[in-house]
Amino acid sequence: MRPDAIRPPTSHERMSGRPWDASYYDGPAPWDVGRPQPAVARLASEGGFTGAVLDAGCGTGENSLLVAALGLPMLGVDVAETALSMAREKAAERAIPAEFAWADALRLERLGRRFYTVLDCGLFHSFDGQERPEYVASLASVTGSDATLYVLCFSDVGPDAGPHPVSRDELAAAFGPGSGWNVAAIEADRVLTRFHDDHGAPAWLATVKRI
Repeated sequence: MRPDAIRPPTSHERMSGRPWDASYYDGPAPWDVGRPQPAVARLASEGGFTGAVLDAGCGTGENSLLVAALGLPMLGVDVAETALSMAREKAAERAIPAEFAWADALRLERLGRRFYTVLDCGLFHSFDGQERPEYVASLASVTGSDATLYVLCFSDVGPDAGPHPVSRDELAAAFGPGSGWNVAAIEADRVLTRFHDDHGAPAWLATVKRI
């Protein structure tokens, strides 16, 4: 039985009528730009990743491989087996020791592991208002006190917004009191896609600390 056969579809999958894996069947997915996101590369160059790192919704692994190349233990997880296979092939070709595994982002506790830094590049905004508290709790289940989470998601500010844009207030509220997290910063940024120009789509980059 395929792993995704034992989980209910997410709101995005119900809306699109397709599982996440199908996004990779007919060429690159809209978010698969073939290189790390500039915001992630900037964080890496600034020393933003430390300890064991989790990339939640890693896709074909470009961001994961960038961080793993720094010598940090990296686990990239996704529900799209096709994307995971591509990520493993890239890791082998580049001789980068990154690990990739199937995992439901809403049930990360099943990993049985802990991480000091977590990256979410384009996953948070795919969850609806009912799923987000579950996702935030799932992230908390694999992190300890003072862990850092980076969330790069589509913003609702400015023209040419991406799908599922999120307001600053919505993003902050998801990690508000009682969530186990504290928002350290939310800054305007950009996220590259295959359907925007070279400047990408408006985005938020949130830095969130585990309490």
